[in-house]
Amino acid sequence: MESYKQEFIEFMVESNVLKFGDFTLKSGRKSPFFMNAGAYVTGTQLKKLGEYYAKAIHDNFGLDFDVLFGPAYKGKEVKDHGDTGILLGSKIKNGDRVMIIEDVTTSGKSIEETFPIIKAQGDVEIKGLIVSLNRMERGKGTKSALDEIKDLYGFPTAAIVTMADVTECLYNKECNGQVVIDDKIKAALDAYYEQYGAK
Repeated sequence: MESYKQEFIEFMVESNVLKFGDFTLKSGRKSPFFMNAGAYVTGTQLKKLGEYYAKAIHDNFGLDFDVLFGPAYKGKEVKDHGDTGILLGSKIKNGDRVMIIEDVTTSGKSIEETFPIIKAQGDVEIKGLIVSLNRMERGKGTKSALDEIKDLYGFPTAAIVTMADVTECLYNKECNGQVVIDDKIKAALDAYYEQYGAK
């Protein structure tokens, strides 16, 4: 595993973004882990997060894009003051090659909402989707949500790290002064993927 991936996994744990225990997801699934990108709160954390995304985007997609697009989940209403309209930042225009950035994709629902918004901006080409964590679980069918998105929309998908990377990096190893994935959590993860793992 590349060293930046290992660093990123430890960074998620240290930032309280990736937690292990008992969680009920929006999908209703009971999960032994939860990722909350809202826990990145300091400028230093956000700068580091950007660097990890940049490395993974470069590794997976090169530099063949013009615009980074991050969907907003909270507050989708159109702004009528300051930077007006439905999108913040630079406008997407005809001919732009767009890279979509998300935190995590469980079902692909956010892309269903995002795709038409991007396409409505003009004749653009979506070069790919990058997420920070691939949960590696079934989306709506038997494939992972990322694979379903790739099949449905026709653009490639990638992640900074996968849950397999996380398990390999953290199982029975100390991170931030404690073992985060012990035998009990590992058994819960195995059971979860037995039920919800992507084929």
